[in-house]
Amino acid sequence: MALKPTIIKMNINVSNLDDDVYETIPLTIAQHPSETTERMVTRTLAFVLNNQEFLSFTKGLSEADDPDIWAKNYSDEFLCWIDVGEPAFERIKKACHQAKSVKVYSFNTKSNVWWKQSEREFNTTKAQVYQFDFEQIQAFATLVERTMDFSITMTDNVFYIATYKGSCEVNLTTLKSE
Repeated sequence: MALKPTIIKMNINVSNLDDDVYETIPLTIAQHPSETTERMVTRTLAFVLNNQEFLSFTKGLSEADDPDIWAKNYSDEFLCWIDVGEPAFERIKKACHQAKSVKVYSFNTKSNVWWKQSEREFNTTKAQVYQFDFEQIQAFATLVERTMDFSITMTDNVFYIATYKGSCEVNLTTLKSE
C-alpha cells in the first residue's frame, strides 16, 4: 500500500512591506511522504513570495515533469514555473521555453556547490535563481504544525515568521535575476 501525503493547513497573514501588499493566504499543502519538512516550508515561502492569480501547487514530487508551483491561465499557458531544490539545467532550459517566468528556490546544504557548478549555464537563461539559508529553513520547519495560523512579514529579502510555537527569520539571497 502506498503511503499517503500529510495534509498541512495554513492560514498565513502576509505583510510585504516592500510592495505594500497585505493579505491573508489560506493554503492546504500535501506533503509527499518522501518530502522533508524543510522542502515543504520552502515551497510555502516560494508560494507566498509569488502569490498571484492562477498560482497553485502541482503534484510536485509525484509528477516528475511538473514544477512544484505553477500559474497557468484559462488558455493553459504557463505564466509562472517555480522549482524548489537544485534542478538540472536542462529542466530549467525547457521550462524557460514553456513559461513566461521561471524561478528556482534552492534551500539545502548542497545549494552552494550546485550553484557553482550550474551558474554559467543558468546565466544563459531567463530563469531567476534564489537561495534560502538552510539553517533558517530548518528553524522554520521546527515550527510547523498540521493546522497553523502564522504571520510573515517580508522586507529586504528577509522573512520574519511568527507562529504560536515561536518565531524565526529566513533570509533570501538572489543568485540570478532577469
